[in-house]
Amino acid sequence: MTGRTITRADLAEAVYEEVGLSRNESSDLVEAVLDEMMDALVNGDNVKISSFGSLSVREKGERVGRNPKTGVEVPILPRKVLVFRASHVLKDRINKGA
Repeated sequence: MTGRTITRADLAEAVYEEVGLSRNESSDLVEAVLDEMMDALVNGDNVKISSFGSLSVREKGERVGRNPKTGVEVPILPRKVLVFRASHVLKDRINKGA
């Protein structure tokens, strides 16, 4: 494992090299795709990318948590969380190391 993090700039550079758009156009394209995904998730829609996975927003209800240091019970307010489910294709590639 390399521990490397892929950034927006890395994605834009990959689009630049693969598609042949200018660097600015590649960056704008990456931003547009990410903005569209974020807008869909904010609106409560699911985002499914074939052979990669799906993103969805799930609502978690209120519950009682406990401070592990003091043992004091604290209410945890309801909130929304982002859930990613990898596709079988992605899981297979990860497990094969390809």
